[in-house]
This record gives sequence, C-alpha cells and structure tokens, in this order.
Amino acid sequence: MLLKQSVTSYSEGMIIVNIKQNRLLIFGAGVIGSLYALRFAQSGFDVTLLARGKRLDELKRKGLRYNDNGTIKQLSIKTVEKLVDDDIYDFIFVPVRYDQAESALSAIKNNQSKTIITLTNTIGYNPWLEIVGDRLLPGFPGAGGDIKEDILYAQFGSKTYFGEINGQTTERVKQLALIFETAEMQYEIQKDIQAFHVSHAALAAVNKHFYTSEGMVDIETAISESILSKVATDIKQNLYLVEQAGISVIPTETKSMGELMEEEIISRYRQMLSDEFIIDVKFGNQAVSRKAEIILLDEMFHEKFSI
Repeated sequence: MLLKQSVTSYSEGMIIVNIKQNRLLIFGAGVIGSLYALRFAQSGFDVTLLARGKRLDELKRKGLRYNDNGTIKQLSIKTVEKLVDDDIYDFIFVPVRYDQAESALSAIKNNQSKTIITLTNTIGYNPWLEIVGDRLLPGFPGAGGDIKEDILYAQFGSKTYFGEINGQTTERVKQLALIFETAEMQYEIQKDIQAFHVSHAALAAVNKHFYTSEGMVDIETAISESILSKVATDIKQNLYLVEQAGISVIPTETKSMGELMEEEIISRYRQMLSDEFIIDVKFGNQAVSRKAEIILLDEMFHEKFSI
C-alpha cells in the first residue's frame, strides 16, 4: 500500500504541525487495537502497539499478520510490553473491554501523555476520570472481527466516534479528526458522547442472551424465536429506559431500532446473523471472551437506569 503524502495543517497562513509526526500508542493488541494499529501504520504514522504474552511474541517474530481479501499479509510494527512514565505520545488509544478499562487506565495513569482515548463500551466516565483526569477523551470503535491462529480478520463496519465530555470541539479533537482523515478512516465527532455510549450500551447489553454458562449458543439457537424474542423485548425496554432518564437516544439508527415492532427487530437480527462476518464478530473467539464485559455492562446499565 502506498503511503500518502504528509498532510499539513495551517492556521492563519502559518504551518502548525505535520500530522504524521504524531506519535500514537495503541494500548492492547486484541482485534480492535490491532486493526487501528494496522490502519495507522499503513498510513505512515509513528505507531507503537502495546502487547503482552503470546501475542507480543508473535508480533515480534512475525509482525502483524492480517487477512486482506483472502490474502495473508504481514506488517512490521513497533511493540512494547510496558508503558513507562516518560515515554510520551500525542495520543494513546485504549481499545479494551469495558471490564478491563479501569485496569488499563490505571496502568497508564503515571504516564505523562496528555490525551487518552478510550474505545470501548461504558455508561459513564466518573471512574475513568478519577484515574486519568481530563486527559480522557471518550470514543467508540467502528470495527470488529477476530484473531485466528494469530492472524487478524477484522474490518471497519462503521465510523469511529469520539468527543469531549462537555461537547466542545477542542484543539485535540480537531487534531484527532485530522489523523483519521489522513488515514482515510471514517469518524464522527459526537457532541453528546455520553448519550451515544449509553444508547449503545442499551443495545450491547442484550447480547447477554447469546451466552450460556459454558460459553455461547450456536447460531441456530441464536436465531431461534425463543432467543430473539428476548433480544427484541430488551432492546425496546432498554431504549425506553434511556429516554425516561432524559437522555437522547443516538444515533438515529439506534433510536429507530427502539421504534420498531418486536417482530421487525427479530427479522433484522435474523438477516444480520446470516452474514458470515457478523457471525464471526458475535460468536467468534473474541466474542466468547467478552462474556464478562457484556454481563457487567448489563448489570451496570440496569443498576443505573431501571425504574
């Protein structure tokens, strides 16, 4: 892939920054972290991927291996096992599960980097703000997939969302937007990022119905009337609770989901679960490992919003 020419930002006729001089750290080498690292690195950014254990060993020995339309390719990428306090990055991305977020942010706490972007589910930011303060810039990834035999099978299905908690379009938000533009990655600056997160949590929590005590249901069971009727009921109820709390349901696609009849929601899920990539995302190895996240998200959501 050819790297694009450096993009330079101007202010009142003065050059202020060469965007590709930004140092980016991806804290976590799972599916989401690996995909963001891959796309940023392919676009010529200075990217470091923090990984541990077997994943770190594989990245050091074989590079970041990924599936590109059926062809397995490899990209050499800088890796670290630990973030030291004086290793400063312009942006640190934290694409971890909801149940891992506080631990990850605690590991970053003493590092002096000024902007930390969380890319995960949540229903609120207070615990995170207590750890990293106003360095926090909440976001949400528009990607999914799986890692099979250390090969990344992932793609972007939607935009990456991010925004300041107070809704302001700050300089760091503009800078981050320019990074995404340079990498030709779709993004949206959310003026009410908390409403977005709560709305998404209302939908994500219903995935609890796909888990069993041993793991996950098979796809045939997942599309059964007994499972999908529970999913549809919970979607409508959860989004109703969000609105009752005085929180806007966003984006419009999420709001419209709550306005459908349950039969229509069931039909949409059956159609969605006929797509092989969606099946991989929702029922693959990474999905199995997300059980603790989904259960915790569901518990926290209903603790906060149940009437």
